[in-house]
Amino acid sequence: MKIVILSANQNLYSTKRLIEAGEKKGHEMVVVNHTKCDLVIEKKRPCIVYKGEEITDVDGVIPRIGASVTFYGTAVVRQFEMMKVFTATESQALVRSRDKLRSLQILSRAGLGLPKTVFSNYSKDVSGVIDKVGGAPLVIKLLEGTQGLGVVLADNRNSAESILEAFNGLQARVIVQEFIKEAKGADIRAFVVDGVVVGAMKRQGKEGEFRSNLHRGGTANIIELTDEEENAALKAAKCLGLGIAGVDMLQSSRGPLILEVNSSPGLEGIEIATGKNIAGHIIKYVERNAE
Repeated sequence: MKIVILSANQNLYSTKRLIEAGEKKGHEMVVVNHTKCDLVIEKKRPCIVYKGEEITDVDGVIPRIGASVTFYGTAVVRQFEMMKVFTATESQALVRSRDKLRSLQILSRAGLGLPKTVFSNYSKDVSGVIDKVGGAPLVIKLLEGTQGLGVVLADNRNSAESILEAFNGLQARVIVQEFIKEAKGADIRAFVVDGVVVGAMKRQGKEGEFRSNLHRGGTANIIELTDEEENAALKAAKCLGLGIAGVDMLQSSRGPLILEVNSSPGLEGIEIATGKNIAGHIIKYVERNAE
C-alpha cells in the first residue's frame, strides 16, 4: 500500500519509526509536510498539490500534526477524507481533542473521572474560582500549552491569586484544576490504537517537579493498568472519536482521573519504556481499514 505520513519533520523519532514499520511490511511510505501542501477544492474532484505535483493513489494517511499547525493540518486531513482516503486520525476528532475545554466537556458528559476543573472568561473573582476547585494547592494550565509548558502549580492561595490575575491581565485563557496530591507528581500514559491499549507507562516528574512530561526531564517505566484504568483510557479515546490516542491519567483515591487525551502522541517515550513495537500496531490499524 501507499501510506502517507503527514509530518513537518521527517527526522523525528515517531516519523522515522512509522516509516521503518511500514517499509518492513512492504508498504511505500511517503512523508508529506502538511504545512507545504496546497489544497485544490472543486466540485467532484478535490486534490492536494505537494512540491508542484498532485498527490495520487494514496491508500492511507497517518497524521502527525503539531499543536501549532492544527488549523492547516486538519484542513489537509479533511481534504484526504474528501478524496475518500482512510485517515488514522479523523479531522473532526483532531479538532475536538486540540480544544482542551471541549475535550473536558465531552469526557465529563461520558461520565469519566476528571480533576475538578474551572474555566472562566477572565473572571475578576479569582478568589471564587480558587474556592470552586477546593482551594490551593491547585494547578493552572494555559489552554494552548503542550508538553507541560504553560502548566503552573500554585502552592498557596496568594500565589494562586497573583498567577490568575497575571494570566487574566495578559488575556491568556486558562483552566484551573484541583491538585491531586496522592498522584505524587506521577501520571499514566495509555497508548490506544483502534480500541486496544497497546502500551502503558507511568511517568514520574523529576525531584521537586509536579509535571511528569518526559520533555521536562521526567522518567518513564512500563506499567500494568488496572481494569478501571484500561476502561477509562478506551472510553476516553472512543468518546473523542480517536483511532490513535495517548490518554493521560492520574491515579487518585477516587480512581483514574483523565488529564488530557493527545491525538498525536509521541512514540519515543512509550516504545522505550515498554519495549513494544507501537509503530507496528499503527501500521496494522491502517492496513485493516485502508482500501
